[in-house]
Amino acid sequence: MPLISAEEVVKLFEEDTRARKRLAELLVSEPDVRLAIINAVLRDVATKGDIEALRKEFKEGIEALRKELRSDVEYLRSEVSGLRERVSKLEGAFTQLVDRMDDLDKRIDYTTKVSWALTISVLATLTAQLILMFLHIH
Repeated sequence: MPLISAEEVVKLFEEDTRARKRLAELLVSEPDVRLAIINAVLRDVATKGDIEALRKEFKEGIEALRKELRSDVEYLRSEVSGLRERVSKLEGAFTQLVDRMDDLDKRIDYTTKVSWALTISVLATLTAQLILMFLHIH
């Protein structure tokens, strides 16, 4: 009987579906082999415990994100509140500035009117004096 290599044995099982099924049945019927196959498969299967651990880790991650988000929102609220206060102060300062400019404008307007009145009065007096001097000379 000639010896065949392991590669040739594998090739024969690849070609013969019926023989492959029989080999699988023989392997599964052996308790030690069946246990080895089950253990090998179980290494790749997620257990309820694995899923629960993953679920717990996921919940903890979400809770950490919620806390971080709450913290960020509180920080932003305080920043907005500070900005509102600063804008309110700027509005007050602007209102005061506008009021002062209005007062200054009124004072300038009053000073201009008084200056014109004085100038006209002085010019009228000088004109009257000149007319009187001209009339006395002639």
